Amino acid sequence: MSYTLKKTHLILAFFLFTTVSVCVSAQHKKPNIILILADDLGYSDLGCMGSEIHTPNLDRLANQGILYTEMHNTAKCTTTRASLLNGIYSQQTNLRTYDNTVNIGEILQSNDYLTLWSGKHHAAFNPITRGFDRFYGLVGGCTNYFNPGFKAAPNGKKPAYTIYHEKYKWVQDDENIVDMLVPEDTNYYTTDVFTDKAIGWLEEYKASEKPVFLYMAYNAPHFPLQAKKSDIQKYKGKYAQGYDAIRQKRYKRQLELGVIQQETSALSIPQYDKAWKELSSDEKALEEQRMEIFAAMVDCLDQNIGRLLDKLEALNMLENSLIFFMSDNGSSSERFDKQKVLPTNQAKGTMGEVDTYEFLGKSWAVVGNTPLRYWKKDSYAGGIRTPMIVYNGANTHNEKIINHQAFHLIDVMPTIISQSNSKITDQHKDYIHSLAGVDLSPSFKGETVEREEPIYFQFKNGKAIIDQNLKLVKDGDAPWELFDLNVDKSEVNDLAQMKSKKYKELQNKWNSWYATHNKK
Repeated sequence: MSYTLKKTHLILAFFLFTTVSVCVSAQHKKPNIILILADDLGYSDLGCMGSEIHTPNLDRLANQGILYTEMHNTAKCTTTRASLLNGIYSQQTNLRTYDNTVNIGEILQSNDYLTLWSGKHHAAFNPITRGFDRFYGLVGGCTNYFNPGFKAAPNGKKPAYTIYHEKYKWVQDDENIVDMLVPEDTNYYTTDVFTDKAIGWLEEYKASEKPVFLYMAYNAPHFPLQAKKSDIQKYKGKYAQGYDAIRQKRYKRQLELGVIQQETSALSIPQYDKAWKELSSDEKALEEQRMEIFAAMVDCLDQNIGRLLDKLEALNMLENSLIFFMSDNGSSSERFDKQKVLPTNQAKGTMGEVDTYEFLGKSWAVVGNTPLRYWKKDSYAGGIRTPMIVYNGANTHNEKIINHQAFHLIDVMPTIISQSNSKITDQHKDYIHSLAGVDLSPSFKGETVEREEPIYFQFKNGKAIIDQNLKLVKDGDAPWELFDLNVDKSEVNDLAQMKSKKYKELQNKWNSWYATHNKK
């Protein structure tokens, strides 16, 4: 589905994207805040980032908003969600309970916002107990898209699931966490249902004078690879050329779109499982099928974002909405051994359906993260760098604005507090003053955002620090590598030996940060 964005006449180019003022006057309503998070979406998986996947709704948001090409995350679903919601590095949180934090829902709820959350949580508590008026969705980390339960829906097939799903509980629009959700409708599909819930809430509360904070935490396109047949059909035959051909096309398109520059973003050396030409005909057919399903999942995600935007516009809310879209990490290389993680005799049906459980894998993850290096869980760019789109309904324009400054999702909470003109209670003041991020609001007006501190990263064995134009990064037992991001955003040329003094300085900074921030 599509939607119509209202156009405004702009007087000065400098004010192409003027924000809602921090000092909101009595005549102006506080903006609705819509925060949309995709799951395992790669750097190049959107049309506006070079993809062949059909994403017209997100592309339109990018074209009439600001496209940030260097938003950074934490390389993993769980940690990203904790950082995004709480405005601090995940190392400072209890990832299961958030018991030492104040989340953005609690701040906005105390400022008379209606707070709604539909989708994935990936922690252990019900968001209704922590700042949200409504929640529907997955408390855990991943699920079967067609049937989150362990038994067949009426007239349906038995769903495929992994041993990990046993701890992934659900909340069904009330205050009780349930062990499983078996839908009554065989047309159930999480991406659609999460949107249905949000649209239903917007309709339910349409007479309310409260501004809305809506957190759409989709689980798409995280594994398992499952999509509707009609969406898969659109991509039949699209990936027969293989990894390199698609990657080269995406790279060329990125250069044409201006989201990267050839002199600063070389195409990194791919780390495929096997080169396309080395695959058998049967292997190629399976790999094509995987990517067709993945593309269909991204396409469906975009369709649902279009549905949501249609509803906002129908309720005259879009013009007063500030919308953020981002991904929780880069494309996923994960492909588990199904004999070890599938507890029943599964995966005998047609790939992509309710009774199968498949993964995208390393080679297509390389394509998804074009032109970057590596993937989810790594602290190299392919794991931690994804695009962000910010759209201000009251100030749309006809020229895409692209911002190449490095940011981190810990910056989102300070920005939302600023844009919503939220008053901070005495109870929350100390916590807010400890936030590590910066307010992105100046970037909405084309200004450079000043950041005094480096940006830090750590997930498992991945470690990194970005300080101005330099990035120091390592994975596992490998040595630290140093890159000049002014000329090498793809992390190709290691400068560690040439700049040993800076190397040591950044290493010391990272060690000091980790020693003081790792509270778990």
